[in-house]
Amino acid sequence: MSEKDVPTALVFGPVPSRRLGRSLGVNNIPPKVCTYSCVYCQIGVTGSIEVERRAFYEPRRIRDEVARRLDAFGSAGEGVDYVSFVPDGEPTLDVNLGEEIDLIKPLGARIAVITNATLLHLPDVRRDLAGADWVSLKVDAASVGVWRRLNRPHRDLSLPAIRDGMVGFAREFTGDLVTETMLLDGYNDGEDEIRAIASHVRDIGPVKAYVGVPTRPPALGSVRPAAARAVNLAYQAFAESGIPAEIMLGYSGDPFASTGNARADILSISAVHPMPEAGVRDLLERSGEGWSVVEHLLSEGLLLEVEYLGGKHYLRNFDQKIG
Repeated sequence: MSEKDVPTALVFGPVPSRRLGRSLGVNNIPPKVCTYSCVYCQIGVTGSIEVERRAFYEPRRIRDEVARRLDAFGSAGEGVDYVSFVPDGEPTLDVNLGEEIDLIKPLGARIAVITNATLLHLPDVRRDLAGADWVSLKVDAASVGVWRRLNRPHRDLSLPAIRDGMVGFAREFTGDLVTETMLLDGYNDGEDEIRAIASHVRDIGPVKAYVGVPTRPPALGSVRPAAARAVNLAYQAFAESGIPAEIMLGYSGDPFASTGNARADILSISAVHPMPEAGVRDLLERSGEGWSVVEHLLSEGLLLEVEYLGGKHYLRNFDQKIG
């Protein structure tokens, strides 16, 4: 594969997922088109905050790239647990999402979609997501003030409408539905807010509620993870509400998949999933290559090295094109 043929992370991984095992990611939204501009987003500040659905990529192109990746990793003995729509923006903004799910399912993979749930009040979005096997909904705030400060939504969005959309979708969806709550220091870590979040999640009734803190570099450098006290309080609040909960803290430690081309793998994976140093070193070792690969990518400006919580992470520099 020549450098000009390196995919721009339309499909990436598989990467280790704390919820889905080994996940082959589908990046059906270009960076960064979203309904939110969350302060903790690992992709960075939203460049285009939108709420109108539209087409981004040809659905069959996505299907063919997923098929190629599944074949390649299958030949290399790499297993894939899910094909996951977890893009550089909000996946439900893609008007072709339902068609893409329908095209990929015959390939034999289970389908996951990680959404911020902002468009679930739309019947067509709920129909599109009905074809998935596993869907995650973001529930970071219960009060409008916290929601606006933390998730920084499009001006046309309404938190009550989002809540109603989540509850309505939960009643219709036949797959596995989970929620994810990210707790931040000074944003949503107060007891009243946490208990209000737990009450809303109880109304949704997920099979599991995940509670976590940012473990990768956030959009705003001042953002800090909530303290252990707040995380424990959230876990207990969910449990008291009868919600199965799980705490997500830290890197999972599972290896990133390798195609044997470490340079291409690092560029593809880090475009959507910032890689901790340990994960990069593991990938290089399994590819039979050394740290010089990373040094070259850094010197070419294709890769960025950032410090977060005392550790080094590597992410793709979107401003630099592959020549």
